[in-house]
Amino acid sequence: MSTKPSVLFVCVHNAGRSQMAAAWLTHLAGDRVEVRSAGSNPGAGVNPAAVEAMAEVGIDISAEVPKILTVDAVKESDVCITMGCGDTCPVFPGKRYLDWQLEDPAGQGIEAVRPIRDEIKVLVEGLIKEIARQPQR
Repeated sequence: MSTKPSVLFVCVHNAGRSQMAAAWLTHLAGDRVEVRSAGSNPGAGVNPAAVEAMAEVGIDISAEVPKILTVDAVKESDVCITMGCGDTCPVFPGKRYLDWQLEDPAGQGIEAVRPIRDEIKVLVEGLIKEIARQPQR
């Protein structure tokens, strides 16, 4: 069994905020954290403006695919984070639940998505400080 923490990011379409959050956490924490993302009603693809915004900071999410939220994904995660979209996760004892109030990038251009991307990065950095052990030197 893994000793590293596991985080699940949830949004309705799993096409913007949750994809950017998962990408930031993977990029910044590396293999110190297990990362998942899902949506209650997954979209057909990742938001092109989110893909472009992440590419601007050197993170490629163009191959990501929105995934359906499952009870197993919640059970397997230590921290479940919703993205301010009113989504609800199944609730299990011993899990930590957070809701990050973030503007929805759906239908918005790159100029509107950049600040959302940057806000997500700050939130992820704070999360890493709380849950991820630093690599041994």
